[in-house]
Amino acid sequence: MATTGVGIDLVDVDRFRLALERHPRIVERLFTDGERRDAHSQPERLAARFAAKEAVLKTLRIGAGVTSWRSIEVTLNDAGAPSVVLHEHASEIAEALGIDALHLSMTHTDHLAAAFVVGSSRDELRGG
Repeated sequence: MATTGVGIDLVDVDRFRLALERHPRIVERLFTDGERRDAHSQPERLAARFAAKEAVLKTLRIGAGVTSWRSIEVTLNDAGAPSVVLHEHASEIAEALGIDALHLSMTHTDHLAAAFVVGSSRDELRGG
C-alpha cells in the first residue's frame, strides 16, 4: 500500500453548535440520515464528522464546494470504529487520484473535534 494523501481538521465545537442553532437546516445539507443517527444529533459528534469531511477534502486535494458534503459519509462498523464511504463525485475524484481506501481517525471533547484521514492506494506507482 502507498499513501496517496493525508488530511487533518479541527473544529471548535462551541462555534459549530452556534452555527447549528442559527441555521438548523444545515444539518440535513451536511450530514446523511445515518450520520445524524450515529451522532445522536449531539453537536460534538456532528462536529467530529464535519472535521472528518474536511479532512477527506484535503486528502482528495479539493476544496469545499467541489463535491457535496453528503457525498462524503462517515459510517460506524459494528464495533463503533469510524470509516469513510464516498458517493457520487467524491468517489470519482478518489478513483482519479488512485485512492483505494481512506483511513479515518476522529475524536472530540466538549470543546474541540478533530479528524485525521490517510488515503492509500494498492498501486505502489500511484503513491505520492
